Order: sequence, then C-alpha cells, then structure tokens
Amino acid sequence: MAAVLSVTLATRSGAGDSTGGRCPVQALSCSPGQSDPADSTAPATPSAGAGDGARTAGMERTTPARHDAPGQDPAASGTAAPPGHCASFTACGFPDAHSTGPRLSMSPHRTGAMSIHQDGQVIRRWDITGSLDVYANDVTVIDSRITSDNWWGINLRSGYKGLRILHTAITAVPGKGPDNGGVDYAVSNMGTSSIEIGWCDVSVFGDALSMGQGDIHDNYVHDVTPFRNLGGEWQHTNAVISDGGGSGGLVIRHNTLLNPTPVDQGASGSVGLFADTGPVVNVTVEDNWLAGGAYALYGGGQGANGIKVTGNIFSTQYHPGSGGYGPVAAWNAGGSGNVWSDNHMSDGRPVTPGTTS
Repeated sequence: MAAVLSVTLATRSGAGDSTGGRCPVQALSCSPGQSDPADSTAPATPSAGAGDGARTAGMERTTPARHDAPGQDPAASGTAAPPGHCASFTACGFPDAHSTGPRLSMSPHRTGAMSIHQDGQVIRRWDITGSLDVYANDVTVIDSRITSDNWWGINLRSGYKGLRILHTAITAVPGKGPDNGGVDYAVSNMGTSSIEIGWCDVSVFGDALSMGQGDIHDNYVHDVTPFRNLGGEWQHTNAVISDGGGSGGLVIRHNTLLNPTPVDQGASGSVGLFADTGPVVNVTVEDNWLAGGAYALYGGGQGANGIKVTGNIFSTQYHPGSGGYGPVAAWNAGGSGNVWSDNHMSDGRPVTPGTTS
C-alpha cells in the first residue's frame, strides 16, 4: 500500500515525469518546489463546445501594460527587507507583475460576451477579447488573459460552484466599458459557493474582485481606474470588495492590493468589507500588502463577526496613512471572533484600529 501511495503522489505532483522538477503544462496546480511549466508546446486545441473565435498557433508570451506604483522599484531584487520595514511590495516578496498572470504562450479568441454551460470546462492558454459568464460547475480558467469591455471579466452565476481562476491576467480598456465607459468587476461571484482566484494579474476594473465567499491568494491587483458611472457619480473603487450577507468564508491571503484612486474620485478601500446586503462574517485578511483607498481597509462595521486581520503591511506609497484618511475604518473591536494582530505600516509602525466607526 505504501508503495502504491508513493507512486500515486509522484504522478500527481509531476515528481516522476520527464520535466525534471517543472510543473507539468497540463497541471491545474503545482507542487511545492516545482518551477513554472516549460512553454515548449503550442496551446491546446479547445474542446468542442468551448466557444467560437479566431484561433491561431501559440503566440510568444506577452505581458499586459503595467505601471509601477509610486515608491515601487521596478528593479527590486525580491530580497527580504529588514524586519518591520518594507521598501516595496516586490522587495518584501509580495506578488507583482513577474509572479502573476499567464506563464505560457496563448492563442487569440475573440469570444465577445461568452456564456459557459459545460460543467468541468477548462479554458487554458486563451487570450480572450471578451468576457466569461459562467453557468456551470467546476470551471477552470488557467494561463489565460481576458481583455473585457463588459461589466465583468469573469462572472459566476448564482447556483453554481467550483470556479477556479489561476495564473490569468484580467484587464479592460478604460473608456470602453458599459458603465458610462467604465468597467465594474474583474471577477464577480454572484452565488454563495466559494471560488478560487490565485496568481492573477488584475487591473482597471473599479471593484476588481467582488465576492462574499472565496479564496483570494497570491494576486496582484493594480491600476484600478476611476470613472463616473451612468448616474454621473464617481464609482466607488476597491481592489477587493464584499457586500456582506451569507455565511462568509472569504480568505484574502498574500496579495498585493493597490487602489490608487484619488479620494475625490470615488476611492473606497484596498479591501472593502461592507454590510450592504447583511452582516460581514467569517473573513480572513492575512499577509497582504495594502495601499490606497479612502481607508486601506474597511472592517465590516457593527455586526461584523469572525473577522481576522493579521500580519498585513499597510503601505504608505499613495498616502502617509496608507489610505487617504488612514489605514482602517469600521473595525468592530467587540465582535465575536474578531482578531487584529501583527499589522504594520510599511515603515514599521504598528497599526491599531479605533472602535467601530
């Protein structure tokens, strides 16, 4: 039995294959210690029912346009900074343009507003001009790029589960969206099941990652773009937003979450936990680089319970207080199961929230 188990584990991890420690191209996740897959094959031909659009041989990997944030050293080496002080997110090992987004070459697909109805569908190595509206279970998007002019880049409809978005870039063209030129959600979870978003490069969208349940990890959210919505008002912007309600189960771990929106142009938060549709419950915000917004973190307010905020860096790269008005607001210190510990400014000062505001 032990021998069988050993062979099984080696096969699943890729440790026994011919890639010499590289993650297999077809793997949906890599084992610890494996390097990124080698880009030695053309993108796989999409399966039947996977949608229409132009299809060509694999392109050379390209990187979407990005802009270094104020204080960000593009030549940072990635070596650890002294304890209690972080010069930039790259220098302190947080996700950036080099550690997120597609790892492999892609083929172009002009999908338009594409709906997915096939359970278990895998979209791999697509360079999509359009958006994905998911009416299916266990859909995976991996090593792809989405350039959307819709309300969202990827949307999971209520009643469906198991969406995974990995090693993917999700962006839009400012001024081309349906909300008076703006675009609202890079990823939207309209249901009550958890989704996974990992190692993604996300930009432009106003409320970039929007959900009450999910596992958001190792992502780089940047260049959130302000816009006036159809009502003529500045749209509120957040790198991650939850509107409350439901049972929670949202984990936000080891991300770089930047919201450079000016406070007079709709800035809300880097992480915005708001009780708009019900109390905010069971959220973990751990080991993130947070910068920008009116406040960098909104903690859910009165009625928020089970909120754990630990080990985060509140960066001064946009404002001396991380957010325009300070690092944190709406923290319910007396909430059941709420934990605030080991959170610091990027210059090493501890961050201590006030009472609920």
